[in-house]
Amino acid sequence: VHQVNLEYLANVVESRSVDGEAVVFPDTLVGTDSHTTMVNGLGVLGWGVGGIEAEAAMLGQPMFIPVPEVIGVRLVGALAEGVTATDLVLTVTQLLRARGVVDRFVEFFGPGLSTIGLADRATIANMAPEYGATCGYFPVDAETLRYLRASGRSPDHAALVERYSKEQGLFRTDDNPDPVCTDVLTLDLGSVEPSLAGPRRPQDRVPLSGVRRTFRSALVSAVPRVATDQATAFTPDAVPAPGPTSYRDSLRSLREREAALTPDPSLAAQERGAVRSVGVKMDGQVIPLRDGAVAIAAITSCTNTSNPSVMVAAGLVARRAVERGLRVPPWVKTSLAPGSRVVIDYLERAELLPALEQLGFHLVGFGCTTCIGNSGPLPDPIAQAVKESNLVVAAVLSGNRNFEGRVNPLTRLNYLASPPLVVAYALAGTVDVDLRTEPIGADPRGNPVYLRDLWPSQAEIRSACETSVTPDLFQRSYGQVSEGDERWRSLPVPEGDLYRWDAESTYIQEPPFLQAMTAEPAGSPERVADIRDARILAILGDSVTTDHISPASSIPADGPAGRYLIERGVQPRDFNSFGARRGNHEVMVRGTFGNIRLRNLLTPDAEGNWTIHFPSGERTSIYEAAMRYQAAGTPTIVIAGQDYGMGSSRDWAAKGVNLLGVRAVIAESYERIHRANLVGMGVLPLQFRPGESPKTLGLVSDEVITIAGLAAKLEPRAEVAIVARRPDGSELRFTALSRLDGIVDVEYYRQGGILPFMLRRLR
Repeated sequence: VHQVNLEYLANVVESRSVDGEAVVFPDTLVGTDSHTTMVNGLGVLGWGVGGIEAEAAMLGQPMFIPVPEVIGVRLVGALAEGVTATDLVLTVTQLLRARGVVDRFVEFFGPGLSTIGLADRATIANMAPEYGATCGYFPVDAETLRYLRASGRSPDHAALVERYSKEQGLFRTDDNPDPVCTDVLTLDLGSVEPSLAGPRRPQDRVPLSGVRRTFRSALVSAVPRVATDQATAFTPDAVPAPGPTSYRDSLRSLREREAALTPDPSLAAQERGAVRSVGVKMDGQVIPLRDGAVAIAAITSCTNTSNPSVMVAAGLVARRAVERGLRVPPWVKTSLAPGSRVVIDYLERAELLPALEQLGFHLVGFGCTTCIGNSGPLPDPIAQAVKESNLVVAAVLSGNRNFEGRVNPLTRLNYLASPPLVVAYALAGTVDVDLRTEPIGADPRGNPVYLRDLWPSQAEIRSACETSVTPDLFQRSYGQVSEGDERWRSLPVPEGDLYRWDAESTYIQEPPFLQAMTAEPAGSPERVADIRDARILAILGDSVTTDHISPASSIPADGPAGRYLIERGVQPRDFNSFGARRGNHEVMVRGTFGNIRLRNLLTPDAEGNWTIHFPSGERTSIYEAAMRYQAAGTPTIVIAGQDYGMGSSRDWAAKGVNLLGVRAVIAESYERIHRANLVGMGVLPLQFRPGESPKTLGLVSDEVITIAGLAAKLEPRAEVAIVARRPDGSELRFTALSRLDGIVDVEYYRQGGILPFMLRRLR
């Protein structure tokens, strides 16, 4: 919806009749996806929230947010020839992540703004959650007005936006003084260079010439580890015995693995990561499949497909490649999934779509596909070779997130890139290449073809956009947008005020969140119960994303969710995805913490949905351990490092945790939306004091945890006392900061979450 919002829905300035009087005011937006911020590029202040907050807002509950700090980014200069908006946004993401802008607004200003088109601004604004900000705002200026007219808005409306913005002092020109901000960073656009981000985080920008180096370094640590699918006895041979030393060793091991995923220029590291190759029989021939092979190349995601300049550039690269006789290797799975139908219209008008299709970039749909893990399976021969030989293959996509396990379970390395670079890497077939200096391929005569031979100039891109991206395309595409096609119009509409639950459905079941709700919350208006004698369900490291927590992508047949479906007669070929089945809490709770790349330090030798159940000491799945704890009446907690919950605004990352019986999370820091979602589901977010962490405190895994002080009057950001009792009877005592950041958070938590709070109000 973000691209549709940019192209059609957003008004920038609203006009309504209030009590018979015409009122004009700025357009604002709250959306249920973190990339709602894309509309900031159009001068609309908006940001994403979790579905939990949104449900409350739909029932009339105001949305509260503390007044934020504003971090300014002053842009100067202009982008160099050959540099795209994607390169710019990856640079901005790296810059702002390093600065730290979580819970802050970011505003862009400066003379460099006049050199950046609206679509480029929207690309930067879209990535606000990747650099951690609540929003990335661009002011209204002449470029905003140009885009409104170019995208089919009426001249009268564009004139209203101009007059109102100027009257209110909201209209930017190069003569404006710089706004007053909490802090200001300066970025020279001329310093931006062609880049990708990877292999596993959007802020890990790497210059085009350094991709091979990052691949070789990542190869050192990327060989999969194997975990048994059966509960086994907790022995020193299986997992290090609990204790401060073994925990520190586990944490050190994790840090070393994480460090190995960052660029290491040493030749020794490259030699350790020796590239392997196997022969794969495919379509009647044997092809060489190597570590670093590009298994997926996808032009996808609202971030870049909203931008005509990079989409046209991709088409021009494809056309020149076809003219030179280049083809995509057979092991590369290609796809094209723009965010709106207008993209296909202007690619057809520019006569660029046929070339993209000749290289395999066929239209597969509109909206989220590979960027959210919906690329489908790899071809069977490729998948089998990757699994059997532990090959480390890659995905290159024009998306906004490349977190572990998100794109495809078999692509351990994932790089974000501009659409033209996605085409380039599809042609090269590998990330083990320096496209700045090495050929991208060879023509039918064996002559080398370089990326520079295919790359279009800014003048070519601009000319193609001017002739193909015109207002009539937007007007035609959105002229009947609300009618829907025949399949939509023919859907049966049930009657009645209440939904009729189908007990046999494996897609939709009545969730249990409100089933045990009492007329009044437990305790007094000022007090809640302490959390006593809890067990640690998982100890996680830094940068644990909502993709690690919330069920996403495909449903593994050998996991708890897959076994649940098979028991109900659903065959693996009909599993669909977690996203399609998120209306069934039984599926979703079994997939919570089910990411195949999750690293739980309770089981440091295994990736995925594994933990240790105490006091039995058995290794089992997180879901099964949680059910055993719940059956015994034992609360659980999760411990994590920095940036816990970064990524998508997935409400199931909080709902699933709630259903697992987790009462509290103790982390070094939180991302904004996930912290709010935890509160909304009645899970207490706590934060270690500065300088403290599980490692410095000596937390291990087998302690029994009591969180005290909740029964006293709970206030915003209060310190609570925590006691960790070890098996030998000794105790570790420390305090943590309650991340109930305001009085509303306190009330939500006391009520057991937003939904019980709202339902009690509606009685």
